[in-house]
Amino acid sequence: MLAAKDAAPRFASVTMPTTNTKLELNWENLLTEAVTKPGKILAAYSLFHNYSLGNAMLALIQCEMRGIQPGPINTFPGWKALGRHVLKGQKAISLVMPITGKKRDEENQQAADAADSDDSRKSECFTRFVFRPNWFVLSQTEGNDVAAATAPNWNAELALSTLGITRVEFTTMNGNAQGYAAPGKQIAINPVAVLPHKTMFHELAHVVLGHTEEGLLSDDEQTPRSLREVEAESVALLCCASLGLEGEEFARGYIQNWLAGASIPEKSAQKIFATAAAILKAGQEKPQQKGEENAAT
Repeated sequence: MLAAKDAAPRFASVTMPTTNTKLELNWENLLTEAVTKPGKILAAYSLFHNYSLGNAMLALIQCEMRGIQPGPINTFPGWKALGRHVLKGQKAISLVMPITGKKRDEENQQAADAADSDDSRKSECFTRFVFRPNWFVLSQTEGNDVAAATAPNWNAELALSTLGITRVEFTTMNGNAQGYAAPGKQIAINPVAVLPHKTMFHELAHVVLGHTEEGLLSDDEQTPRSLREVEAESVALLCCASLGLEGEEFARGYIQNWLAGASIPEKSAQKIFATAAAILKAGQEKPQQKGEENAAT
């Protein structure tokens, strides 16, 4: 639940990783942890920007829980390739990895079994998330020096291009509207929007989440407007916080207003993290290689 900011956050999805402990991921709790602790998202993104926002949060939280100095993370062979080795006795931190599988349609499976023909079997792909203890933090290793990684610049035009979204002229007569998203992967931002960057993240989220295309769905397949607004504004909050931009407090109030005391469903929380990660990644500028600056002048 996205509780009031003075409430104690409930976070039980990550426990101390030991050989006898099974980690369980709860996206709702992870979202609560992210938005109720100022500075947490920015710190996670700054340190672990090469990973999804959800995994960045998980990495930072595990470092804090285990008293590990946060820093760059890599796998055992990854550190070895950089001339460093993991210190004896160090335990890896766990991140979430998507595992794709196939779920056979029961009715068609029975027909296939009756006909004893594999060709007639139909299957449906699904994705589940599992923890894998494969990563070690820099402070858990020793060896060659490693250059400090800095978070890449975020470019709005690059994000729009990468996501295939077009920014169009703001034409609505509703002066209170900060922006809007439209079918056909289009967004518009009010020229006098109070926080244009937050509004842009909000409208980008509507498009990436598929809200603008839901008019093609039946009523029972559509996301309620209140939940659409909560999802989009939560994405905007995560993006603003990750990039250190103004707007977190305003977003919290907006979310609380639309929630009206309800909680964010687990499935929505998962979608929020995935969408924020997609938007952030889409706008990341690649580090300029040596010699590129001179070549460009």
